[in-house]
Amino acid sequence: MTDNSSLQSDYSVDQHSWTEIISKMVLLFGLLYLFILSITLLGGSFKHMGKEFAETIFQATSNPIIALMIGVLTTAIVQSSSTTTSIIVGLVAVGSGTGGLADGTPILTFQAAIPMIMGANIGTSVTNILVSLGHITRGDEFRRAFTGSMLHDFFNVCAVCVLLPIEIYFGVIGKTAIYLESMFTGFGGMKFMSPLKAITKPVSKWIIGSTGDSGAISAAIAMFFLFLALFFIVKVLKSMVLSKVEKFFQRYIFRTPALSFVLGIILTTFVQSSSITTSLVVPLIGAGVISIPQVYPYLLGANVGTTITAFLASFVTGSHAAVALAFSHLMFNVFGIAIFWPLKAIPIWMAEKLSYLTQKSKLVPILYIVIVFFIIPGTIIYLYR
Repeated sequence: MTDNSSLQSDYSVDQHSWTEIISKMVLLFGLLYLFILSITLLGGSFKHMGKEFAETIFQATSNPIIALMIGVLTTAIVQSSSTTTSIIVGLVAVGSGTGGLADGTPILTFQAAIPMIMGANIGTSVTNILVSLGHITRGDEFRRAFTGSMLHDFFNVCAVCVLLPIEIYFGVIGKTAIYLESMFTGFGGMKFMSPLKAITKPVSKWIIGSTGDSGAISAAIAMFFLFLALFFIVKVLKSMVLSKVEKFFQRYIFRTPALSFVLGIILTTFVQSSSITTSLVVPLIGAGVISIPQVYPYLLGANVGTTITAFLASFVTGSHAAVALAFSHLMFNVFGIAIFWPLKAIPIWMAEKLSYLTQKSKLVPILYIVIVFFIIPGTIIYLYR
């Protein structure tokens, strides 16, 4: 009698588990459709905004430093580089390959968008720092957690300091991205995702028509859909993936730098949020479970994994420039890793030095967030707009 009850109980648990998995998969596909629809709708909305809107974007991004700061500030506000890069991809797509505006005016050029993508990499680090503030009352634990959070930020800052001037004068990232995109197109990859646009374009046209062909209103709806889709995609994937992985971090994951790096890529690719996967290890660093040198390759891998969102968004648009921009996001991280993995002592030293200041004053991390992510970018954009 007991055995039968046990079997029934196990069967009930398994049935519940499978039902939960299937329901989450259905929800995930629905959210992916909403994400694709938001990108298609965004492109259609921009086309209805007219030449004045395009000129405003051009003026704002003609200076690469301003473009960089727009990327930093926007991502710090929304706390999602995935959202920022998806919007940038949408702007670039309307400016090329899809015809631009009615008079042929592009919205945002591929070259102008690259510094914005770099800025998004810096801006996304604010989430890790905010997570580390949860340890602020616990001395050495907070110092370690803050060091771990700053490590991600300083890697991105160091990469931008080296690669942005090289990109401005030589266009290395842009040229490499265009070459990779041409190879990708040659293999027919651009056509692979074309059915996605076919199933979203009619809905996009209907929404725009329902707003009276208002580009501003339909763009606002597209932004809402984009935020909603990415927010819940991350939630669903986090519940499906991270709950299974977290228990094995200490025992298996950080044994070798290569394994740590690969996990960072894979986990962030599945979750589509480097903010989530990098923030996940901040408490482990604070507790002393893993060391800074151990976690560094994982953070680099997370930077690579997060580029998947830009690729997904670019495939939907069918724009060669948008796909090239996604490759530029990837290549920025690849080149940054090639430089600052061997030179890891530099960002580690910077993170440790700043974290020691937190023991003198708890205002240091708060001032750092406010000044670096909001005041400096906001001031530069205001003064040189």
